[in-house]
Amino acid sequence: MSVTEHLKGKSVVVTGSGRGIGRTIALEIAKAGGNVVVNDLDRDVAEEVVAEIKALGVDAVANTDSVADWEGANNMVTQAVDNFGEISAVVNNAGNLRDVIFHKMTQDDWHQVMNVHLNGSFNVSRAAATHFRNQESGCCVHMTSTSGLIGNFGQANYAAAKAGIVGLSKSIALDMQRYNVRSNCIAPFAWSRLTASIPATTPDQIARVEKLKKMTPEKVGIVVAALCSDRAAHISGQIFAVRMNEIFLMGQSRPERSSHAGDGWTIDSIFETAMPQLESHFYPLDRSQDVFSWDPV
Repeated sequence: MSVTEHLKGKSVVVTGSGRGIGRTIALEIAKAGGNVVVNDLDRDVAEEVVAEIKALGVDAVANTDSVADWEGANNMVTQAVDNFGEISAVVNNAGNLRDVIFHKMTQDDWHQVMNVHLNGSFNVSRAAATHFRNQESGCCVHMTSTSGLIGNFGQANYAAAKAGIVGLSKSIALDMQRYNVRSNCIAPFAWSRLTASIPATTPDQIARVEKLKKMTPEKVGIVVAALCSDRAAHISGQIFAVRMNEIFLMGQSRPERSSHAGDGWTIDSIFETAMPQLESHFYPLDRSQDVFSWDPV
């Protein structure tokens, strides 16, 4: 397989890249010529991906640190600099699921997911930020989810973390733009080890999982590689969704409609005037599959 030069000379940390979407992202970056720090808690699977990348004629190293650990996040960025001379991009892909209906969710369910997804994305991005600032270039790509952007049952922890990642990404884009650092989010639709843990007991859940099985991670990996390339230098602060051969630009919160009372509001006038004016623009309690209601193409 021929390797292109879109990412030649660049080095990228890809978290959670031993399996699933992360593995595919690491391989697509390598196919574009980029060197990769393959991060996964399981050294064996990380080394397997390293071997696949080296077989392409591109360099890679394995890392087994946890993104939830501050020192671990710094270690993986330092490893990129020590082995490849610089750090060009980080892809915050590492994730976990602890799906449970909200009134049964424990603190451990909450913290386990928040520590990996949101804290992990902060830790790795922040570890790279000093290098990005000093070299006046860099790129962050974060995995968000339509669970956070739209909603889903039984995922309050996951949805909150993924919505938080959107805010984190936008803040990085704003704060770091003066140093030519960009930050974007991708909401991936793909069957992976993570999505394989989604409960599938009801007909609705089974149908959702069957749709996911049709979506391969390669479709996501190529978009991540593109966003890490110099051709994406003008793209920052955006949210994309990738589903099979579809790429969506997702909306961001903006005012929909307003209601004004020159003398101020009372509880009565809020319900007599403001709410009737605004209700036609209320969002329904949609879930991801309600919005993306057609089959992947």
